[in-house]
Amino acid sequence: MSNISTISVARRERVAPSAWDGIALCLVAGTLALIIYGAQQMNAPLASVSKAQISLSPAALPEYALRTTLRMFAALAASLLFTFTYATAAAKSRRAGAVLIPILDVLQSVPVLGFLSFTVTGFMAIFPGSVAGAECAAIFAIFTAQAWNMAFSFYQSLRTIPADLDEASRAFRLSAWQRFWRLEVPFALPALIWNMMMSMSGSWFFIVASEAISVGNTTITLPGIGSYVALAIERRDLTAVFFALGAMLVVILAYDQLLFRPLVAWAQKFRFEQTMGQPTPGVWLLRVLNRARLVQIALVPVHKSFVAVAHAPLSFGRWGWRRSPLQRRWLNIGWGVIWWGLWALVGAYGLRALYVEMAGQIGWAEVFSAFKLGLMTLTRVIVLVGLASLVWVPVGVWIGLRPGLAMRLQLVAQILAAFPANLLFPVAVVGILHFGLNPNIWLSPLMILGTQWYILFNVIAGASAFPIDLQDAAANFRVRGRNWWFKVMLPGVFPYFITGGLTASGGSWNASIVAELVTWGNTRLEANGLGSYIAKATAAGDYPRIILGVMVMAVFVTLFNRLFWRPLHAYAERRLRMI
Repeated sequence: MSNISTISVARRERVAPSAWDGIALCLVAGTLALIIYGAQQMNAPLASVSKAQISLSPAALPEYALRTTLRMFAALAASLLFTFTYATAAAKSRRAGAVLIPILDVLQSVPVLGFLSFTVTGFMAIFPGSVAGAECAAIFAIFTAQAWNMAFSFYQSLRTIPADLDEASRAFRLSAWQRFWRLEVPFALPALIWNMMMSMSGSWFFIVASEAISVGNTTITLPGIGSYVALAIERRDLTAVFFALGAMLVVILAYDQLLFRPLVAWAQKFRFEQTMGQPTPGVWLLRVLNRARLVQIALVPVHKSFVAVAHAPLSFGRWGWRRSPLQRRWLNIGWGVIWWGLWALVGAYGLRALYVEMAGQIGWAEVFSAFKLGLMTLTRVIVLVGLASLVWVPVGVWIGLRPGLAMRLQLVAQILAAFPANLLFPVAVVGILHFGLNPNIWLSPLMILGTQWYILFNVIAGASAFPIDLQDAAANFRVRGRNWWFKVMLPGVFPYFITGGLTASGGSWNASIVAELVTWGNTRLEANGLGSYIAKATAAGDYPRIILGVMVMAVFVTLFNRLFWRPLHAYAERRLRMI
């Protein structure tokens, strides 16, 4: 009887609430309450937003911060869905990848604000009379600042899965669905989480523009930190700007502690290792959840449901009769003709529409001039990405090989990446004028201020995922100095650097539109380049020249990626898959 009573007491103690359950309950309840409140405000009547005035009072910042944060996380969820579908299709199908990857190259080169011109009207029509339409347009604008680097990261991970893991999945006869959730997503998680952090930080740059929606003669200013900063800059209220920066830092600290820090620690379990890895740094939120007994009991059904779905033997194989090799060959040829024929029709229609829009307004001389300006901007992009790589690759390796240091510097990196680089533009104008500097040279660094972090975050992810057994082997063979860099570490982080460099170069093209034409008061500085060409055409409302500038930029980005980054990516797939 004593043994039975002892067992029953032990069971009661395991399920009895504790102080940790109280802390976890407060965190969960508080988070849900904020989400529900923010969601209700985002579905309010449109008239209430049109009449409301943005207040520069610090007391309004908590609600503005909540609204901005919900938009950013809604965009992040959409970016994850886009990443899992688009990048997977591009990686799994050679025919689809031949089209989807160039489209992704073009999309990341299109200015974020350019998407708003054709999405606002559509979202407002879907939600007439509701602020939800404007909210969806703002979320979509933030989505376009987050999705591309996440998709590139996931695509790179799928294409560089180690050969032995691929063979093991086939030996165990995993279906396509099981392989996706049990091999591909876990292998890609470390890099994807760091790119999610970069996406959240990078989207702060576009918050100001995305929260001020213009539809015809109507301007809708959504409550948020971005609209608060826009009003503060308009009124030249530096105190309000500092209050907004303080609120932004609080928000970054909150989602770093509550989301990204636990995710980075949790993703360490998915590192590709053949020996015991380094211990995972402690995270206070994970300790709270591990000690909260009731929370663990409540999460058991959720965990079992997810495992059941992820392990379901779903198959996406071919249905129908058995085909001979000759039949399969002709079927592939037929599908290829249909696939490329459809894209040829789409391309022909687009070229015809552009010709009708631009005919009689733009001559060949201006087209050649736009390509000349594109070469100038291309030179700046190449030089800036090269210099940023020389700085941040060694720093990223140094941080990534030290998990404890990476956890401590994670917040600092997010804050630096999230700092609105456009707030430094007035300082650049004053400095260039004071010292009599050449704007063609000294405006160029502004293009890389917000995009250099793609390189740092991806290299940190690559160094963090570098197998411990390979590090130990290099140490045992006393590989040091130059040989350690060029034979061990750089090959290990090279696929991750390709992703960071590719997205950094695409982001620099995008940033050139605001960096090559900078104004402060009545003073305007201009650097010759395609970015300033598009900026001037946008300010004048000259749509044919806007279209020409964006087309030329898309051509340069696509060709540069195809001729430079894609061969490097193929080399990483071919020679570095074992890392």
